[in-house]
Amino acid sequence: MFKVGQEVRQEFGSQVMKIIDFEPELIENIVTQWEDEQGNIMTGKFMESQLFDADEKQSS
Repeated sequence: MFKVGQEVRQEFGSQVMKIIDFEPELIENIVTQWEDEQGNIMTGKFMESQLFDADEKQSS
């Protein structure tokens, strides 16, 4: 289970994102935020199964 403020990433991605909110009524219920290469703040929604703790080692 994730919590607000936790840093996560997608299974096959390197971008570290911070969890900023949850929307339990939606399938894509984890709201994340990150900074892109140009310095823009981006926001996205993901399913819990798509995300992993940013500190965990990526499995091959």
